Amino acid sequence: MERKHEKYERLIARCKELAPATTAVAHPCDESSLRGAVEAAELGILQPILVGPRAKIEAVAAQAKLDISGYELVDAPHSVAAAEAAVQLVREGRAELLMKGSLHTDELMGAVVKSATGLRTSRRISHCFIMDVPRLDRAIFVTDAAINIFPTMEDKMHIIQNAIDLAHSLGNEKPKVAILSAMETVNPKLQSTIEAGALCKMADRGQITGGILDGPLALDNAIDLDAAKIKKIESPVAGRADILVVPDLEAGNMLAKSLSFMADADAAGIVLGARVPIILTSRADSVMTRLASCALAVFAAQVRRDHAAKAIA
Repeated sequence: MERKHEKYERLIARCKELAPATTAVAHPCDESSLRGAVEAAELGILQPILVGPRAKIEAVAAQAKLDISGYELVDAPHSVAAAEAAVQLVREGRAELLMKGSLHTDELMGAVVKSATGLRTSRRISHCFIMDVPRLDRAIFVTDAAINIFPTMEDKMHIIQNAIDLAHSLGNEKPKVAILSAMETVNPKLQSTIEAGALCKMADRGQITGGILDGPLALDNAIDLDAAKIKKIESPVAGRADILVVPDLEAGNMLAKSLSFMADADAAGIVLGARVPIILTSRADSVMTRLASCALAVFAAQVRRDHAAKAIA
């Protein structure tokens, strides 16, 4: 068994080889959010632009003994204004990433999803946890456990594609995607099994690309080879899944928290599907988890850099 954090440590070490990503940090007005941005900057992962009430940010920095003199500070009077200003920095091309500070997620995402001034694309915005589970030999993606409450099948198509694209940015060229339900057979009485079968057919027809999909699969036969063998499930995904797609937010939230609190897993996560990756951290996150979330976003941003470079080559 790997020691705790080992997968995240490797991720952060790889991230240090990339150029730091300029990041608009919205309302970092408590020690946890400000320290997270500063620590990521000191490791060479991010180059933060601090957005919020200048006096409040400077007071937090002084109290926490954090040196922020080397970072740009954009004054904004309150949390909603900070969210809007941070989003505007992204729209102007001055920032490659957006990071949540000490404001409500709804305030930040409200600025992100505005039709005229936000960061929406043709993709559905979704959240993806990357779980470092000590007993597993690989990181496990769990999506969507934070944004889409009752996603439609079309929403799930975007959720899956967002997760696959993130896996590609981390070097997994063909991630294995398990679409979860309570069973591994299609049951007309259980909607999630019907949608799982349809999503797999969408992948067969090229509507979802870049991954290997299977579903419906129950959780045990998605991640455990022995469980899959007992059920006689022959699939390149069963027992080997990299990405777990949950039926709805309730299931995803319970799965992620069960892994965290009963399997000693860490849960780094980012929001995908907007113009830029969005780092959503929690005050309860460990330092390692915050840094891993930042590293994930930088890898996703690097793909955008590469695409932009090819477009002008």
